[in-house]
Amino acid sequence: MPALATDNQIEAVSKVLNDTSRPLKERFRALFTLRNLGGPKAVEGISSCFTDSSALLKHELAYCLGQMQDPSAIPVLTSVLKDVQQEPMVRHEAGEALGAIGSAESLPVLQDHCQDKVIEVAETCQLAVERINWLLDEKKKCEIDGAYQQNPYCSVDPTPSTSVKETEELKTILLDETLPLFERYRAMFALRNKGDVESVKALAEGLKCNSALFRHEIAYVLGQVQSPACIQQLIQRLELADENEMVRHECAEALGSIAQDECREILQKYAEDSARVVKESCEVALDMCEYENSPEFQYANGLTNLD
Repeated sequence: MPALATDNQIEAVSKVLNDTSRPLKERFRALFTLRNLGGPKAVEGISSCFTDSSALLKHELAYCLGQMQDPSAIPVLTSVLKDVQQEPMVRHEAGEALGAIGSAESLPVLQDHCQDKVIEVAETCQLAVERINWLLDEKKKCEIDGAYQQNPYCSVDPTPSTSVKETEELKTILLDETLPLFERYRAMFALRNKGDVESVKALAEGLKCNSALFRHEIAYVLGQVQSPACIQQLIQRLELADENEMVRHECAEALGSIAQDECREILQKYAEDSARVVKESCEVALDMCEYENSPEFQYANGLTNLD
């Protein structure tokens, strides 16, 4: 089977990703092109960008490396997680990516950060440890494999979805803040997989929960579902100036994925937000709006747009 791209092409896309003079939306498209291509050259190109000044871009670098599930990315992700000079949202995503890759060799560093001073990082590492331990248990691994088969988005999630089917029961689990985060995440992904209006409304209730990490993940899955039923709840969170930037950023990107006119209007309003990560998220989200309302075949078009 012929390769999807030559090494020279992958290096060219990597140059676009690492070129700070390029618009962020072009660099994002280059990043997702590299994620889709995969392989050591793509991992190398993505990994070389962690010195960038954009927390949003570095967050997405870590996300893509996790979704690629390439063990060669473990050293750079470990380094980012351990680096307290990196922004919390970047360190959180590095921890989640290590959980997505699912290697037992990541357990020591993840366990070290289960009590991290940054609560979002600590909670992420706790989930990642549970996911890896789940994968190491062959009986439970079958359940993760089954959950993946039921996932219409083909994403590598921090937890498998639960086998519970009823929306009201899933909502109860989702919103019960006395339960372990792992169980609530499982309900979250089950509701996402259902994707009907009632499930989306149940998910949107999670935007009021106490954990910023949880609210951020709720916004992420709402973006995956792309249902207009949650637009107002996402807008309300984006508009909260004192909301965690990690949550506001994810709400902006979710609105970009939903791509309705009212989404575009609010994103244009906050494209000059004082918080850089929110401003940049709105810029990228507006590009996603444009893509969703265009005849373009794919968002990750870095190969076709090489100079």
